[in-house]
Amino acid sequence: MSRADATDQEERRFDPAEIEPRWQQRWDDEEVFHIEDGAEDPSYVLAMFPYPSGEMHMGHVRNYAITDAFARYKRMQGEAVLHPMGWDSFGLPAENAANERDVDPRGWTMDCIAAMKEQMNVMGLGFDWQREVTTCEPEYFQWNQWLFREFYEEGLVERTETELNWCPGCETVLADENVNTENNVEICWRCDTAIEHRELEQWFFTITDYAEELYDELDELDGWPENVREMQHNWIGKQEGASVEFELTTGDSVEIFTTRLDTIYGATFFALSPGHDVAQQLAEEDDDVAEYIHRVEHADEEEVDETSGVFTGEYATNPATGEEIPVYVADYVLADVGTGALYAVPAHDDRDHAFAQEHDIPIRQVVEPTEDADVDPENVDVQEQAYTEDGVLDLGEIEGSSDERTESDGVLVDSGEFDGLDSAEARERFVEAFDGEFRTAHSLRDWCISRQRYWGTPIPFVECPDCGYVPVPEDDLPVELPEFIRTTGNPLDAAQEWKTTTCPDCGGPAQRETDTMDTFVDSSWYFLRFISPELDDAPFDSEQATDWMPVDQYVGGIEHATMHLIYSRFFTKVLDDMELLDGIREPFENLLTQGMVRKDGAAMSSSTGNVVSPAPFVERFGADTGRLFMLNAAQPEKALDWTEEGAESAHAFLQNVHDLVARYAGGAIDTRDAEAADGDGGTIDEYVAREIEATVATATEEFEAFRFNHALQAIRELASLLRRYVDHTDPDEGTFERALSTVARLLAPVAPHVAEELWAHLGRDGLIAEADWPEADEPAGYETARLLVENTREDVRDIVGVAGIEDPSLIEIAVAPEWKHYARQQARDLDGNVVGQLMGDEWLQRHGEAAADYAKALAGEGHLDEQLPPEREYEALTRAVWLLEREFDAEVVVSEPGEAPEDLAAKATPGRPGIQIEE
Repeated sequence: MSRADATDQEERRFDPAEIEPRWQQRWDDEEVFHIEDGAEDPSYVLAMFPYPSGEMHMGHVRNYAITDAFARYKRMQGEAVLHPMGWDSFGLPAENAANERDVDPRGWTMDCIAAMKEQMNVMGLGFDWQREVTTCEPEYFQWNQWLFREFYEEGLVERTETELNWCPGCETVLADENVNTENNVEICWRCDTAIEHRELEQWFFTITDYAEELYDELDELDGWPENVREMQHNWIGKQEGASVEFELTTGDSVEIFTTRLDTIYGATFFALSPGHDVAQQLAEEDDDVAEYIHRVEHADEEEVDETSGVFTGEYATNPATGEEIPVYVADYVLADVGTGALYAVPAHDDRDHAFAQEHDIPIRQVVEPTEDADVDPENVDVQEQAYTEDGVLDLGEIEGSSDERTESDGVLVDSGEFDGLDSAEARERFVEAFDGEFRTAHSLRDWCISRQRYWGTPIPFVECPDCGYVPVPEDDLPVELPEFIRTTGNPLDAAQEWKTTTCPDCGGPAQRETDTMDTFVDSSWYFLRFISPELDDAPFDSEQATDWMPVDQYVGGIEHATMHLIYSRFFTKVLDDMELLDGIREPFENLLTQGMVRKDGAAMSSSTGNVVSPAPFVERFGADTGRLFMLNAAQPEKALDWTEEGAESAHAFLQNVHDLVARYAGGAIDTRDAEAADGDGGTIDEYVAREIEATVATATEEFEAFRFNHALQAIRELASLLRRYVDHTDPDEGTFERALSTVARLLAPVAPHVAEELWAHLGRDGLIAEADWPEADEPAGYETARLLVENTREDVRDIVGVAGIEDPSLIEIAVAPEWKHYARQQARDLDGNVVGQLMGDEWLQRHGEAAADYAKALAGEGHLDEQLPPEREYEALTRAVWLLEREFDAEVVVSEPGEAPEDLAAKATPGRPGIQIEE
């Protein structure tokens, strides 16, 4: 390249620092991303809104780049698009940061929001900022409080004392969903502190009222990833079984739930969890029971012994046998599984068996294998180990196994009049026989929303000595937070002036509730507030929400599968039942869970400092480079490895495309009219035109399926082809300009700033962000023709390499004769003796031994792909001659079927032409 050429190329480079702010301002001025309230059923594209930590890294940017690219694509397709952004701005991190920095949580949060919003704008993310919501603002959280009151009126709010997860690090209660397990130790999801269990009175949403619907309707969420649906299925759980009551000698009647009522004759003891109400009552009267419960409640995880327990001195009457069986308090019985009580069948459950052996309790077998089982009943010795095969109790009642079982999964023995009865039938008959009830049980527990922290939505209740807990009147909402007080424990408890109030019912002295709401309440309906963010007399416009919901495409992390995504589904169902929505039962029609971004082999994380920050990256490469790299490097669901080389490659590609368009716009590329084509010019133009059509068809399909990397690969290949087109000939002006405008529009969702620059260079009116998406149908047989050309080019390379041909002068290519195409087509429809059937054809018989050899080859191929007919194969190869000529600097001749020399034609088969090269 000459010095002058290098200078010209440098002048054609775009400067991100100059073009990106300019186009961002233009989008702003023309309100490109704003959607009017009157829009009818827009495409609702939403990324999970962030907690405003103040520092974004490219891992965060990837999530928003995904939705931005899809929203821009849909907008170019002519759809109205709602693509909003807001801030999940309450939460403990802001409170901790405020304490550490001696600032107010609100001031800290608003500063973080301003910083992150600026970073989002620098990345060119096209959000409708006129619909911005911030959950810590009274205009938002007053509707949290209003909804809490409404849920209370609907009977979906309870205040009960229960054993809860307490995080000493955060000094607050955690919902079950906020507890992780690491090395068999339960830890806080946020700070990794080992949790404790405490008895506390808390506020709950009774989400279990919707457990059945939440579970069953997962099967209808076809647009959700299967693994997320499976995670929710497992979390919500569903067990079909029965409840039966056991009478205790204490006078109590205790209900149990079991999925295997057919084993009731084998019950030899009764067990209560340490937290069961009856166990707690017994502890008040029995020092041994009290000491045991205290010990297990304060034991470390590694100290838990599943065979530990204490005999209470009481007995339970088995409703099947009338036998009195001893009652134990046992740590392996869990308070929150089933009813926290069970009848134990040690013959058929490993843990019941281990407990029985430890405490010298009888073991009685009541189910044995069926005749067609793999196990011989004579070989079963339940005294040595529990028999858990062939569908007999596998995990035990305390787990309530949901494993599928056959209709005949055992036969009853030692079960009185029911001996010989099939287990499945016994389960049905025993419900009525022993005064039970058929029941469906779920693993899901009610949602504890109380948090003993400052920076959250105050729960709108007061506690009156005379009236109890009373809701704050609607007219007094919002209940706002007092000034922040730096103290240990709950700062709201220390806000005496704020806490002191009067009872709305009796007017007497009362105290405000000092718990705040779990921040997952904020995010359980925010997608509805985006629809009407300025509304001041309701949380959202019901009519408009019914029209615009559900969210068409939701994008966020899989870590929210069993928290936010369940809670949002719950809220939506409740709001529909409250007639605030009309028939909208699910919030998100399609869900994509994006993969993490890794740097140096580890996930990007602000806490570890292993990040790439947007600002310095944009300063060096520009926002479009980062967007392109992240959307091109991997499919959105997959993890992405951040590399400097990948970023540089993306930047170089954008500069090359810009250079090509700038050269054309500046008159540095000579073009011609279609009528002026001579020689092979028209054939080359036709080849390029087909590639444009195919690229549009491919990119459209891949954008629709969120396979941005596949779409971008097709766009890169088209751009590369255009550079070769220019180098090989003077391109047809219409074809070339159409190709350049196509590349610009296809790039617009991913690299919007550069695309706007290309559009302007091409002299097009308006913004490319509002231009029409190119339309095209993939040419018939395109993929087969593309593979034919690629394989032929590869075969030529192989021949040149193996034969050591340094300077080929002539490349002859022969399409297979028609009879071979005919034979292959016939063979695709044949079964059995392919050779015999083919050689029974009179036309093929005329070709003698050549036909027989080819028939044998076809028989050995197995699956036969469809190939182009000979005349279309000839056309495809003829259109691609220029590519071969350019690559090998040789004359290329393609012979039509029947015109090639006999020895060359003999080498050809359908889809694999014969090739001969002269040096």
